[in-house]
Amino acid sequence: MERQPDRRLVGFLEPYGPHISDLALALRKMILEEAPDASESIYRVYTVAIWFGFSGKMKDMFCYITTNARHVNLGFPGGASLPDPNGVLQGEGKKMRHIKLATLSDLSLPFIRRYIRTAMEHAADGTVGTGKTLIKTSAEGSIKHRPPRHRLAK
Repeated sequence: MERQPDRRLVGFLEPYGPHISDLALALRKMILEEAPDASESIYRVYTVAIWFGFSGKMKDMFCYITTNARHVNLGFPGGASLPDPNGVLQGEGKKMRHIKLATLSDLSLPFIRRYIRTAMEHAADGTVGTGKTLIKTSAEGSIKHRPPRHRLAK
């Protein structure tokens, strides 16, 4: 059964226009076809980021989607250690790599699913996902907000 996107995710993607919104949602669908039990963490900060994993912990995520004005990235937290026979992984960091996708037809490239599967295999530790969605926005963030401190009058 197909997991419909949370209505808030659809709303977060709306400002990007239908080109990017449709591309991000189609890529999300593809990832969930490969990993139907994956947990999904959606972050709205300076971009919309959708992370996928099985434990629900950020350190265990196997791939992510980020939005840009003209493309989306299919990223891999452990991408530097993934085999790259097609030479499509981009990035200079110690660990992360991504593939830029600009059109819906890019999703029909046969190697896209192979990279997703390979990333899942590298991240798998026997944990089964919950299939749940977690949403965070920049206002919520991941930092606990503390109430302001008031000085006591003397």
